[in-house]
Amino acid sequence: MSVFEDVNHTASKVSHIGERYIRASHQYFRLKIFQQLTLSLSLVAKVLAVGSFLFAALVFLSIAAALEIGNSLNSYSLGFLLVGLIYVILCIMVYMLRSKFNSYILKKVGPKFFN
Repeated sequence: MSVFEDVNHTASKVSHIGERYIRASHQYFRLKIFQQLTLSLSLVAKVLAVGSFLFAALVFLSIAAALEIGNSLNSYSLGFLLVGLIYVILCIMVYMLRSKFNSYILKKVGPKFFN
């Protein structure tokens, strides 16, 4: 009879430990998801804040460059056209190098997300 009681006690103990493990794992994954969400949201907020200021600066610098180029060429429309062409060339270069950007971003974000 003692053997059966020991087996029953051990099975009950294993069941209790398994339930604790499942609860702890569930809680860990909830915390991990919360951490990843907050990191992602803070990253998006920072990118939007910095990006909006950089965009405004780029607009003003582009206008200044176009006016200066136009002044030196005696044609403001030609200055704005040249600045526009510079942006088109930059866009084509970024498009051609998009796979390198993707791999760089995956290498930087991957360890943070899966850690």
